[in-house]
Amino acid sequence: ISPIVSRRKILEEERMIKKEETVKLLKEGALVKGIVKNITDYGVFVELGGIDGLLHISDISWRRVNHPSEFFSIGDEREFIVLKYDETSEKVSLGYKQKKTDPWLTAEEKYSSGLKIKGRVVNITDYGIFVEVEEGLEGLIHLTELDWSSHQKHPSKYASIGDEVEAVILNLSKKERKLSLSLKQLKPKPWDLVGQN
Repeated sequence: ISPIVSRRKILEEERMIKKEETVKLLKEGALVKGIVKNITDYGVFVELGGIDGLLHISDISWRRVNHPSEFFSIGDEREFIVLKYDETSEKVSLGYKQKKTDPWLTAEEKYSSGLKIKGRVVNITDYGIFVEVEEGLEGLIHLTELDWSSHQKHPSKYASIGDEVEAVILNLSKKERKLSLSLKQLKPKPWDLVGQN
């Protein structure tokens, strides 16, 4: 046998032993170390030791993820949680955000109607401004809650992405994962000002 063939055989055997050891660890909920091997639009492929796992984009963070490359680079070594392992297909589904508690689980204890909060603007649409209050917990300042004026301007006239804004909580629903915020509630009502003159 040529040295190249025997070397290849040794490497293949080592890979199989490594894979067998890895497979023993692949229980649902287990914490495993892996190296980021590839990044796509829909997720991250992770080398776990003779077997690959997929971390789907929706399992990266509780916050909004535009692309997995915002969180990972090829070659990164990180810890992941095994969400699912299918022995037959050898498919491993991984989680990353699951290492932290879902912020919506404790949202009602921390936030209530009328509370003033500060947050970072993460998205602006025609119907309002999305504000991240804490990682993974976003609220919407609806167009109608930006100003007391009846002449509504586009939400982008009130804030830019990345700005820190102060708002008042109008409503929070843990069940619907919705947080309604208001900017105008921080400003005096125009008719109150008229009454002072």
